[in-house]
Amino acid sequence: MKTAILTAAVVLAMPGFASAKDKCADAKDQVTMNQCADASFKKSDKKLNELYKQIETRLKDDADAKKLLVQAQQGWVKFRDAECQFQAAGAAGGSMAPMLISMCIDSLTQSRVKNFEGYLNCQEGDASCPVPTAN
Repeated sequence: MKTAILTAAVVLAMPGFASAKDKCADAKDQVTMNQCADASFKKSDKKLNELYKQIETRLKDDADAKKLLVQAQQGWVKFRDAECQFQAAGAAGGSMAPMLISMCIDSLTQSRVKNFEGYLNCQEGDASCPVPTAN
């Protein structure tokens, strides 16, 4: 009985997943485009946070480097937010401003993800890499 209910719930939920994906691919109204841009950013931000935690773990024995990581990330967030406000300044107060800001933040976050992935994949002995290799 539990299996039948679970199966039915999964089947009923699947069209919702498909329509959410299609909703963004076929977005025609500004509210939907804003929501989709925000959802994309949140996905990138989640990945960034996962990588940040991995880097923190590798730096657990190096308090100075960990402090520098925190400072760099705080500075990067301030830059990201200011840059995206600047990029969207032409649409300030308009209905598409949230989308433009989210798209900018998503783009910069994806670039930061690539930086973090690079840090986590440095070759052992690479003195230009701030993150030690995994043990």
